Amino acid sequence: MLYRRMPENGDRLSVLGLGCMRLPVKDGKIDQDRAKSQIHYLIDHGVNYIDTAWTYHLGENEPFLGSVLAEGYREKVKLATKLPSWIVKSRKEMDRILYLQLERLRTDHIDYYLLHNLTRALWDKMKGLGVLDFLDKAKASGRIINVGFSFHDSIEDFKLIIDSYPWSFCQIQYNFLDENNQAGTEGLKYAASKGLGVIVMEPLRGGKLTSLVPPEVKEIWDAAEVKRTPAEWALRWVWNHPEVTLVLSGMNEESHIEENLKTADEAYPDSLNEEELQLVGKVEQKYRTLMNTGCTGCRYCMPCPSGVDIPTCFEVYDNLYLSGNENEGKLMYAAKAGGIIRGNIPGYASRCIECKECLEKCPQHLNIPDLLKIIANKFEGPDLEIWKAAARQTFGLSES
Repeated sequence: MLYRRMPENGDRLSVLGLGCMRLPVKDGKIDQDRAKSQIHYLIDHGVNYIDTAWTYHLGENEPFLGSVLAEGYREKVKLATKLPSWIVKSRKEMDRILYLQLERLRTDHIDYYLLHNLTRALWDKMKGLGVLDFLDKAKASGRIINVGFSFHDSIEDFKLIIDSYPWSFCQIQYNFLDENNQAGTEGLKYAASKGLGVIVMEPLRGGKLTSLVPPEVKEIWDAAEVKRTPAEWALRWVWNHPEVTLVLSGMNEESHIEENLKTADEAYPDSLNEEELQLVGKVEQKYRTLMNTGCTGCRYCMPCPSGVDIPTCFEVYDNLYLSGNENEGKLMYAAKAGGIIRGNIPGYASRCIECKECLEKCPQHLNIPDLLKIIANKFEGPDLEIWKAAARQTFGLSES
C-alpha cells in the first residue's frame, strides 16, 4: 500500500480509502458478515481511511461501522463522517447530530469531519445557522480533529467555499470524465494550492467506467502497451495527480478489493507516460459519444415522492447505450425498474409527476424529469408486459 501525507497535519494516509456508501447488501440491508469481513481485510492490508455518513444505508451505516471498528480496529484508521447539511435546521441540531454520530460510531472523536454535499446555497444556509461556531467549538473540544467538506457544484462556488473557512481538506468527485465538471482539475489544483488535502470520490463514476465496458472502449484499452483493467486505468489516472491525497472506492466485491489493493501498491504520482495519458483521453472521448444521463448512482435524489427508482432508471438507460443491446436493456428495465429482481414496488420512469423535488437534491444538476420522460418513451412501450414476463422467467420469480 502506498501512502500520501495530508498537507496540513502530516497524517500518513493510504492512497486507497474505503467509501462505505455501497457496502454489500442482503435483503435490503447491509450484509453484515460479508461487509465486516471486507472492512477488516482492507484494514489488515493497509487501508487506514474509512468514510461514512449520517444518511448512508438509511442511517444503518454509522452504527454498523461503529460495531465493526470496535473490535480492535478503531485505532488503526482515520474515521470520516459527515454533517447532513440539507436536513440541519438549527445550530443546536448540529451538536445533537454530532453527539449521536459519536455514539453510533463508538468513538470520542471524528478524525475527518465533513459538511456533506455543499453547494453555494447550502453553504450560505449553514453559515446563517451558525456552522462556523459549531465547527470551531467542536474542534476546540476535541470532538472533531480535521474539518472539510464534500462538494458537487460549480468551480466558482467551490473556490468561494474554499476561501471562506480554514479547511483542512475537501472531497470532490473526480475521474477522467469529470476533468471539467464540478470542481474538476481546476478545483483540484486550486484546493492543493491553498494547502488543502484532496480526497477523491467517484473515481469510477459510480462503477460506470468498469461495470459495462463497450466494445469500442475495450478496443482502445486493448491497444495499450501495458495491459490494465478498466478499473486500474481509471484509478491510476486519478492517482497520477500529485495533488490527490487519497481516493475513495466503494468496493464491495472481493475481487474488486484485491484488484484495488494491487493497484494501490503501484500507483505513484506522475507515473503514467504521455502515450498512456493520450490513451485515457481517447477513452474519455469515446464514452462521451455513448453515455446519456451523467448519473453517478449516488441516490441523493431518493426517495422519490412518486416512487420512481430514479438511479435504476438512469443506470439501465446508460447501460443500454454502453452495451448497444436493446433487448437486454428492455429486459433489465422490466426486471430492475419493475421491481421484479428486488421484489418491490415498480419504480418506472413514467411515475414521475414533475414535482421537481429531485432537482434540489441532485449533485450533478441533472434535468431528471426530462430524462425520465425520455426513458419512459424508450422502455415503456406496448411490449413492456412481454418484457416483464420474460424478466420473471429469467430471474426465476413468479408473478406477485
